[in-house]
Amino acid sequence: MYARETFRQTHDIGIGSLPIIAIISTFLGAVTAVQFAKQFLDMTLPLPMSLIGYIVRDSLILELVPTIGSLMLAGKVGSNISSELGSMRVTEQIDALEIMGVNTKAYLIMPKILGALIIVPLLFASAIILGMVGGFLAGYFGDFFSWEEYKSGLQDSFTSYYMVIFLLKCYVFSFIVTSVSCYQGYYVKGGALEIGAASTRAVVNSSIMIIVTNFLIAFLFL
Repeated sequence: MYARETFRQTHDIGIGSLPIIAIISTFLGAVTAVQFAKQFLDMTLPLPMSLIGYIVRDSLILELVPTIGSLMLAGKVGSNISSELGSMRVTEQIDALEIMGVNTKAYLIMPKILGALIIVPLLFASAIILGMVGGFLAGYFGDFFSWEEYKSGLQDSFTSYYMVIFLLKCYVFSFIVTSVSCYQGYYVKGGALEIGAASTRAVVNSSIMIIVTNFLIAFLFL
């Protein structure tokens, strides 16, 4: 029962969030490439355009995808989780499960957290690839650089430790989004207005915690 619910949550979080994460990451890579290419061209001594691939790659891995992607998940997944649990609480479905002997925290909360921890790193890894593709397409059609220049930058001076930071952010941020949202929904009291307020608190609190935690990770590990 718990495994089936975990797989369902993994599917809902991953497949349900894939379109918005794909669109956002593609255009994040594109706008990063265009902005830096413009700055390079405006310099008195223009820098080599191969650096664009290097900048896009590291920006996506270290900051853009894990942080902005997690903020998007807080708005989409977090509000959905808190609303779902809040509705179950005010309609006494959680109380009914507890009377039946079901451990509601293990059945309703744990699968959501585990599902996010399983799928979010894979989701964000796909987003990095799409962001790199978006950066190339924007620079190529804008006639800023060639494929060879962009590829050279992507392959230049890759630091594998950055992937450790990326995975750390993925796991920490996904845990923050799901745990905060579950807490707000599970302990809601009242009716429809309180469910809406709990959903808002879930998004706001998890977003703030993501931003603060992002700074702490960068400060301590980079």
